Amino acid sequence: VQLQASGGGLVQAGGSLRVSCAASGLTFSNYDMGWFRQAPGKERLFVAGVSRSGGITYSADSVKGRFTISRDNALKTVSLQMSSLKPEDTAVYYCAAGAPFRTVVGRTVDDYIHWGQGTQVTVSS
Repeated sequence: VQLQASGGGLVQAGGSLRVSCAASGLTFSNYDMGWFRQAPGKERLFVAGVSRSGGITYSADSVKGRFTISRDNALKTVSLQMSSLKPEDTAVYYCAAGAPFRTVVGRTVDDYIHWGQGTQVTVSS
């Protein structure tokens, strides 16, 4: 299984950025997908998750109303559209695949089986 994240970069506070993750080696539509982030010296935290069909999404309170997760099962991609970015959003962002055929969306690190390598997002003030 490979999860290849891309789209990170440097952006000014208030700006927008989209990170995406391309999956291979798994039946993508069988897995709920999530985005997590980890700042230096901090634990990895849930950002957003999406159900297998894409019909159900969850976002952490810290990003609610600013970040939107979506997926394209035909293209085997999951994306995170980030807007109104703040310096505290600076972190390495990881995509992850949850358990196959799960009917709920995972919201903790332990709920996810496969992880990508991460992409750096830096928000300057």
